[in-house]
Amino acid sequence: MTSTQIGSIKEILIGKASRFTRPGSMSAIDKHPLQGRCAVSVNGIEGDEQGDRRVHGGPEKALHIYPFEHYAYWQSALGNRKLFEQPGAFGENISSIGITEKTICIGDQIQVNDLLLEVSQGRQPCWKLNDRFEMPDMAKRLQDTLKTGWYFKVLKPGTIAQDDKLELIHRPWQDWTMHRLMLLMFQKNLDPVEINEALHLPINGKWKGILKRRMVNQKIECWSQRLLGPEK
Repeated sequence: MTSTQIGSIKEILIGKASRFTRPGSMSAIDKHPLQGRCAVSVNGIEGDEQGDRRVHGGPEKALHIYPFEHYAYWQSALGNRKLFEQPGAFGENISSIGITEKTICIGDQIQVNDLLLEVSQGRQPCWKLNDRFEMPDMAKRLQDTLKTGWYFKVLKPGTIAQDDKLELIHRPWQDWTMHRLMLLMFQKNLDPVEINEALHLPINGKWKGILKRRMVNQKIECWSQRLLGPEK
């Protein structure tokens, strides 16, 4: 099996669930780097937690990866905030170098040491980013720029560490970068040809449901609840 190095790991990060900013809310978005080699199962990195398992975590969203290259953009746009001093600002499990949403595709299989990962879906930013950054529109900013990172599912458990190589071993959907897929989702596209093609991709059931409803109703869904959250 041939492989091509497409990037590397800058940091591995985990977090513990704790009370968050709004009544009844929990979050593990405050993640911190780990040293040494870490065990990874189908549910993610050993020791990592999620505040709300209804919308975070699970096999399809075992690992969230965020390109470290994006930090320069956000520093330029928002200033030198303390959150940008090291990886973890966006609650990522993997801070990567060398790959972005424009160079990774849905369904890509990535070898990391003895670990086998597959790109499973994009991230849908939520209101917890607004509170973390103390900006009422931070989730929308992430979504509008398409700088959201993406999720991996774990095809073969193993271990992972800082400086590990990210090796591409299989790319079945080379025309569908994560940037293109999220452009379709987040720019609220109603093009039936584009939607029909996307429905044949290995995207999760929730996203397929959204696209099917767009095809039938020719209407765009409202995301204010996800982006703005409950009242404080």
